[in-house]
Amino acid sequence: MMKCDVIVIGAGAAGLMCAIEAARRGRSVIVLEHGKPGRKVLASGGGRSNFTNLELGADNYLSENPDFTRSALAGFTPGDIIGFLESRGVPFAQKENGQLFLKGSSRALLELLLGKCRENGAAVITGINIKGFGKKAARFNVDTNKKVCFDSESLVVATGGLSYPELGATDLGYRIASRFGLRITPLRPALVPFTFAPEEAHRFSGLCGLSLQAEISCGGGKNKSKRTFTGDILFTHRGLSGPAALQASLYWAPGEELSIDLLPDADIKGMFMKDRGRSVEMQNYLSGFLPRRMALKWCGSFLSSSSKKPLRLHSQRELESAAEALHNWTFRPAGTEGYRTAEVTAGGVDTRELSSRTMECGKVPGLFFAGEVMDVTGQLGGYNLHWAWASGCAAGRYA
Repeated sequence: MMKCDVIVIGAGAAGLMCAIEAARRGRSVIVLEHGKPGRKVLASGGGRSNFTNLELGADNYLSENPDFTRSALAGFTPGDIIGFLESRGVPFAQKENGQLFLKGSSRALLELLLGKCRENGAAVITGINIKGFGKKAARFNVDTNKKVCFDSESLVVATGGLSYPELGATDLGYRIASRFGLRITPLRPALVPFTFAPEEAHRFSGLCGLSLQAEISCGGGKNKSKRTFTGDILFTHRGLSGPAALQASLYWAPGEELSIDLLPDADIKGMFMKDRGRSVEMQNYLSGFLPRRMALKWCGSFLSSSSKKPLRLHSQRELESAAEALHNWTFRPAGTEGYRTAEVTAGGVDTRELSSRTMECGKVPGLFFAGEVMDVTGQLGGYNLHWAWASGCAAGRYA
């Protein structure tokens, strides 16, 4: 039996931040991790860790309990994680839309987290598989594969979601929550590429690797607000990826259509009307606005035999129809690529069961949750990693 004040399950961003904060208060802390610490931290931001966003706010998060994030985000701001990095001279830089990335490898951030754990006296034990867990009287017990039972006053579940199973993702956090009677909101992969149905896959075959800026929208149906994102979309051998598509996947529901404006910065109808007297072929004309491969493929798919017809021979109705199709290409995805390539898991432990200030479970005193395991999912751009810092810090202040 190993006794301590706080057991943290999961040595990811949320778990390590929680351990640092709890140990700083003088609590004896043990972090249990079944694999290597911080594997998602290392993979984040393409290996350079998009660790926060200066434009962060509660509106950047999706949850059945939309106001839940406000307290934790106010308690741990982008300035706090910036100060954390600057205290050890870890360099970073701002990119577009308020995103902050490390200038070097994400390993510098992980080493800083692990170093802070050591300095504050928090022990990180790896290679631990949880075999059982429970609570007797006022203390939690966790049985492991090491023939050691850990015993603590507080238990913090920071196990992450189901995304990237090759990095060690499991459903342990959801099982723990269910064991203690907490509701789990529906789980699904999010910030994930879309897959084409056979018709669209055939229509856009040959575009794999092509990227262009577009505006992509989803939702807007009954009792659901429309969401629109502008940015790059990337054609893959299976469907659509790229930042704008990943953002839309967070709000998309199976069976819904996507609407894509392929020319969000151009009034193509106005350009058609202005140039309708020209003899240039439609496919060549559109190559001035779209990547040529895309222009040829789009004309062949949507205009068929008229794609090589000179602009001056197109009727006004044909030009208006072509403009509408360019600004409102709609299709129904077959689905997504799933947890294998999803950046995050949407859904999770129902936050209405938790304190927004402390992350503690109301019906099970001493039980805390932090990070992705909860029903809080951020948009692309550093928001999810910041939620790990904010929720982990909040739990660590009270566990």
